[in-house]
Amino acid sequence: MEIIEHKSLHANPEKVYPFSFVGTGGAYFGIAIVNIILKIFTLGLYYPWAKAKELQYLYGATSFDESRFEFHGTGAEMFKGFIKALIIFALIIGGFIAAMVMQMPILGFIWYIGGFMIILPIIIHGSYKYRMSRTSWRGIRFGYRGDRKEFTILFFKELFFTIISLGIYGSWMAINLRNYVLSNIRFGSAEFKYSGRGGEYFVLNLKGYFLTLITLGIYMFWWQKDLFNYYINNLTLHHKEGKIRLKSTASGGDFFGLIIVNLLIMIFTLGIGYPWILTRTLKFIFSKIEIVGNIDTDQLVQTEKEYTDATGEDMSDMLDLGFVI
Repeated sequence: MEIIEHKSLHANPEKVYPFSFVGTGGAYFGIAIVNIILKIFTLGLYYPWAKAKELQYLYGATSFDESRFEFHGTGAEMFKGFIKALIIFALIIGGFIAAMVMQMPILGFIWYIGGFMIILPIIIHGSYKYRMSRTSWRGIRFGYRGDRKEFTILFFKELFFTIISLGIYGSWMAINLRNYVLSNIRFGSAEFKYSGRGGEYFVLNLKGYFLTLITLGIYMFWWQKDLFNYYINNLTLHHKEGKIRLKSTASGGDFFGLIIVNLLIMIFTLGIGYPWILTRTLKFIFSKIEIVGNIDTDQLVQTEKEYTDATGEDMSDMLDLGFVI
C-alpha cells in the first residue's frame, strides 16, 4: 500500500520582515530640549510626561513589516506610578536614616539593602507588565504574562545560588531570568521564546573577560558583539505552526565604529549630542537584526489585557535598571 505524505496547504513560505528605526537626532533633540526646560520649571514633576513623549516618538519611529509601533503610555499614568515609587523609596531611605540616627548602623544597612533587594523582582515584573501592555503594532497589543510570585521566587532562588557560588552562578541567573521574562511576552496571539543557556553564557563572558585583559581592552568591542549576538540569536516568535527567527549580523568592527564615534560625539558636544547618539545607536541595532520566518502577521489577533500601573516602570528608571534583563 503506497503511503503519500502531504505538506500542509496552509504553510506560509518564509520571508524577510523589514525592521528599521527611522528617527533622527534632530527630531529627538527638539523633544528632549523642551522636556528638559519643562522639568526644570516644574522641579522635576514633568518627568513622567517627558518620558511618555520620548517613548511615543521612539516607538513611533520603529517599523516592523512596513508598520510602525505605538506607545500608548501617558504622563498621567506614569505620574501616578512616580508618586508611588517616591513613597516606597522614601520609606526605605527614611528607615535607613532613622536607624543611623538611633546609632544602629547594622540594622540600617540591613533595612536599606534588604528593602531594595525585596522590591527588585517586583520592579522588573511591573516594568515589563506596564511597558508591554502599552505597546502595540497594527492595533495588536503586546503583553507580559509572568506571575509576580513565581518570578520573585525564581529571582531569590537564583540570587541565593549566585551568592553561595561567589558570583560564578551569575551567568546562569541572568539567563534563567531572561528566559522566564522573554518567554512570557506575548505579541497578540503570538508568543516569544528565549532559549539561552547559562553554561554557554558563562563561557562567552569568561572568554570575553580574559581576551579583553590580554588585548588591553581592544577585544571589548568583540565581546560586546558576542553578547549582542547571543541575546538576539536565541529569540524566536511563534504563532500556530509558524515561527520567526531573529539573527544578528553585527561584527566586532561594527561595534568598534559605533562606540568610538558615539564617544567622540559625547566628548566634543559636551553631552549635547546625546539625542544623535541614541538615534544612531537604535538605527545600528535594528539594521543589524535580520528577521526571517513564515508567520502571516495579518493573522495576529488581540489577546492581551490593558495594564496601566506604571509604578514598576518609574522605579526601574529611578534605579537606572534599564528595561531589558
